[in-house]
Amino acid sequence: MAQAISQDHDGISDLVARVLAVRDVTSEDANVYLQPSIRDLLPDPSTLTDMDVACTRLAAAIADRESVAIFGDYDVDGATSSALMHRFLSAFGLNPEIYIPDRIFEGYGPNPDAVRELHGKGHTLLVTVDCGSTSIDALAEADRLGMDIVIFDHHQLGTELPAATAHVNPNRHDDLSGQGHLCAAGVVFLALVGTARVLRTQNLAGAPDLMSMLDLVALGTVCDVVPLRGVNRAFVRRGLEVMRQQGNAGLSALGRVARLDGPPSPYHLGFLLGPRINAGGRIGDAALGARLLTLADAGEADEIADQLEALNRERQAIEAQMLEEAVAEAQAEMESASPPSMLLTHSDDWHPGIVGLLASRLKDRFRRPSIAIAFDRNGRGSGSCRSLAGVDIGAAVRKAVAEGVLVKGGGHAMAAGLTVEKARLGDLRAFLEAELLQSVSDAVAQNEMKVDGALTASAVHTQLVEDIERAGPFGAGSPQPVFALPSHRAMYGKVVGQNHVSVTLSSGDGASLRAIAFRTLDTPLGDALLRGEGPLHIAGSASINHYQGRQTPQLRITDAAHPEVPR
Repeated sequence: MAQAISQDHDGISDLVARVLAVRDVTSEDANVYLQPSIRDLLPDPSTLTDMDVACTRLAAAIADRESVAIFGDYDVDGATSSALMHRFLSAFGLNPEIYIPDRIFEGYGPNPDAVRELHGKGHTLLVTVDCGSTSIDALAEADRLGMDIVIFDHHQLGTELPAATAHVNPNRHDDLSGQGHLCAAGVVFLALVGTARVLRTQNLAGAPDLMSMLDLVALGTVCDVVPLRGVNRAFVRRGLEVMRQQGNAGLSALGRVARLDGPPSPYHLGFLLGPRINAGGRIGDAALGARLLTLADAGEADEIADQLEALNRERQAIEAQMLEEAVAEAQAEMESASPPSMLLTHSDDWHPGIVGLLASRLKDRFRRPSIAIAFDRNGRGSGSCRSLAGVDIGAAVRKAVAEGVLVKGGGHAMAAGLTVEKARLGDLRAFLEAELLQSVSDAVAQNEMKVDGALTASAVHTQLVEDIERAGPFGAGSPQPVFALPSHRAMYGKVVGQNHVSVTLSSGDGASLRAIAFRTLDTPLGDALLRGEGPLHIAGSASINHYQGRQTPQLRITDAAHPEVPR
């Protein structure tokens, strides 16, 4: 397939053709894949169930200048979705209120007390974003109070739907749009496109430039780790271009505190900007991130960005301590006579806002679906789950709720949240072991790293990286190309930042290349790099390091192996 792509398209190099072929891109689809455009890939909003009703209701709220409450989730997708809706409604002179629940005291999604508070402030329309699909009791209360409800969500859900004027979720069982890969920010963007269309038919002017908001859609798409296929690729590609123009004061301020150097990339969104927005929801004011993204005043944006940076540093310190405990517990389980198919760690002393990060780190380190649970003084635990490709943790959690093992829970195939009583912890472990055993066994059996080709240190230069980036954006469903560098020595190893390992890779021809292995301190990979073992087969992704105006190639190391000695 790679040969056909390179032969059929003069502007596509053999290397890029190979990268496309590995991702199952055909020669016929190559141009669209390399140049994803909103115009070509944006679906008609009307194809989503209830979308026309939702857009008509939003247009009526704008025409009648209603008081609108936006209820969002406390993660990046929730913050970007809330900011998108807020910016759109504000452009027409409305003054919507964003309500983000406190992760610890209120939990995920709308709750009856918050609904009553918003109703008491005179809001007549409640718009939920990145939540609401399973909030049966809370939205029943809103309905009882006479509030209209419009839901924009993307989470998996059961058969019972909450009361709502419109419930837009491409993962509804009766939605045939085929857009289940959208994050909430993508769903909200489609809603704004549809609402602007309704307003044009009513001759209501004032709609903002929706294309200028794609930086927020890109941020939500990358940070929620949804597949980069279809319109999601266009969202991220175009959103990064918008972000480079620095039109959003909040994102510009966040880039400053994150010391973002060089043009923004999916890596920057996922690993520098996203964690800082999340820091507010994890250990501070959950509404800080959404508020930051709505601001036009640079001074106010700088103040909030500084607060989020301080919270992120605090979060890192808390995470480091918790991770040490979690790794020790997980290591003991994995070294037992009968290692589990999934990891379940818990503590009475953990911060509930950090358990998602713990689960993610454990999943990456031990290659097992992982759950981390923080119990409160009443014996009720809040937990987060992270899974492997092919292991649907969201479905398992929902089944556990249906069978009474969990108080509540839900999420995606790759990530979920849950609430459990400590007395049921053993039941939960047994239930998930039985439920996930086969799918985990299948996933672990495929424990091999696919590489896009082999290179030497001398071949990794800025032109090569720029050529590879043509096939981007990379992320979930379209992974960053990984290359093998055979028989290279790791030299001058040192620890940088809190837990990263930096080395110089040296090839047999005398060429060298700077490389970094993120979050590998005190891991087998980090230890091998620091010891300077070699030669090693190194696997990693080529990138450009932007530092003080200089551009230098580097390798982001993902794995290493000792060459097999011929017998």
